[in-house]
Amino acid sequence: MLIGAHYDAVPGSPGADDNASALAVLIELARAFEDAPARRPIRLIAFDLEERDRAGSRAYAADLRQRGEPLWLMISLEMLGYRDGRAGAQRDPAGLSYLYPDTGDFIALIGNLRTLPQMARLAGRVRDHVPCEFLPVPFCGRILPDTRRSDHASFWDLGYPAVMVTDTANIRNPHYHRPSDCIETLDLVS
Repeated sequence: MLIGAHYDAVPGSPGADDNASALAVLIELARAFEDAPARRPIRLIAFDLEERDRAGSRAYAADLRQRGEPLWLMISLEMLGYRDGRAGAQRDPAGLSYLYPDTGDFIALIGNLRTLPQMARLAGRVRDHVPCEFLPVPFCGRILPDTRRSDHASFWDLGYPAVMVTDTANIRNPHYHRPSDCIETLDLVS
């Protein structure tokens, strides 16, 4: 299993949610796995250049493929610190607004169809702490381009099972890729 988060931000943005919030989760997972090791080997990876067409994760995924290494699951942590519980705060892509809440107070899991069983289990565990929704997407997310906006897509493109764990980025967070993406805008308690 591979769990990753990117550590770059767009120029001009401090990147508190995109993606320091996910890096903080990655570091906490490292601490948790040190205290309670997983049954399977786990790699925790911080990728660079996600904001540059996922260059870091594309290179890593291609190297895995070239070496023929198996990968049970890739989890991409992407923007996990913004929350807005007001009605209408969540602006889901067309057609999905009937399936998902219009409040921005949940974590979303977005995975290729191969990950449906893992997403269901992971959603159950996340729901022990915060609300969680999940979305399986076919065709490597190409029919819903917003689902491809992080490092997991590099793994989808090579046929690996991958899930993005996110606060849903720009469809919720008005500070996305702006100078206002700072720690004061995050919900560090919920």
